[in-house]
Amino acid sequence: MNTLGIYVQVPFCQTKCTYCNFHTGVVSSARFAPYVQCVCGEMAGRRTLYEAAGIALPAGLADAVVDTVYIGGGTPSLLDAAHLGRIVDAVRENFASELREITLEADPETVTAEKAAAWVAAGINRVSFGVQSFCDEELQAAGRMHRRADIYRAAAILRGAGIANISFDLIAGLPKQTRVSWRESLDSLVGLAPEHVSVYLLEVDEGSRLGAELLRGGKRYSAGDVPGDDEMAEFYETACAVLGAARYEHYEISNWAKPGYASRHNLKYWRREPYLGFGAGAHSFSGTERWANAHDAAGYVGAVSAGRLPVEQLEKLTPESALEEELFLGLRQLGGIDVGRIEREYGVSLDSRFARLDSAGLIERKGTLVRLAPGKVSVSNEVFVELMK
Repeated sequence: MNTLGIYVQVPFCQTKCTYCNFHTGVVSSARFAPYVQCVCGEMAGRRTLYEAAGIALPAGLADAVVDTVYIGGGTPSLLDAAHLGRIVDAVRENFASELREITLEADPETVTAEKAAAWVAAGINRVSFGVQSFCDEELQAAGRMHRRADIYRAAAILRGAGIANISFDLIAGLPKQTRVSWRESLDSLVGLAPEHVSVYLLEVDEGSRLGAELLRGGKRYSAGDVPGDDEMAEFYETACAVLGAARYEHYEISNWAKPGYASRHNLKYWRREPYLGFGAGAHSFSGTERWANAHDAAGYVGAVSAGRLPVEQLEKLTPESALEEELFLGLRQLGGIDVGRIEREYGVSLDSRFARLDSAGLIERKGTLVRLAPGKVSVSNEVFVELMK
């Protein structure tokens, strides 16, 4: 049976965090309903919209069974529960589905008992929390709306509503973060025992206010209090140790899970399984093509309302680019990749590529299985750069 993931992008936030480089905006709640209507309309009219945009779905994908839905953003938990229920209903109405995992991204301060009960009634069974830190000073410096107490309050509400699969996000490298405060965040997280954990290193680029300030050598947005690269690497290693001791399985470079709780939807990305994205800025992958909708929410609503899909990027994958994705995305998984399968499918020999990495102690080889060597996950970017040469 061919399966398919559905991603829905909700590009709205209460405020813009200083480190955020996503295409999101702070808008009036009056814009939520028209946006949701267009997302549902894009699902219903996808075949016509894809054809007009020059997107050809492979045979079998058009009727694949949807088993995961991920509603991300932005802050999708800002939407009325009825809006979220309408999105989930649209998936059921427009696709063959056996929904095993429906994830909603939520910020702690947006969670109420009424919302949580409605989410569960709509079928949402997994919540991904943008915790980022348990330290109020760090949260304030980053422009986050919630505080430590909100995390505990929201987690209790979700458990009380029957959500048995909760994921927490943490960011290593926030302004004012120290070894002590980072360990406190990790210990606090373990105490709440979420089923899943994601740890991301602070991204520094021109796309965020903090990143741009750091690159200019400025001091605004507490840029002078951002930990250095060595400290961030140390924080990551500490996370590996603390989460490992708490019996979380490290299954992808940035992700840990209790047994049986790896993100089914996100695994599709790393395994190059197909998924369709709906909404402004949403990305899709058919197995042979990748495409993305335009990021501007108002432009997206206008285009879909007029019967057009505002595709901003459309890439037909070559065998060479598909092979690079197999290697890069596959090695992000701590379980590794089956090189024998890849060589058979692509008609190539990869021995020379892996020999260099093997001799440098960066990978581990067992038969046709190749994975990052123990203790080398923190330098995975070096492995990927060398592998693509």
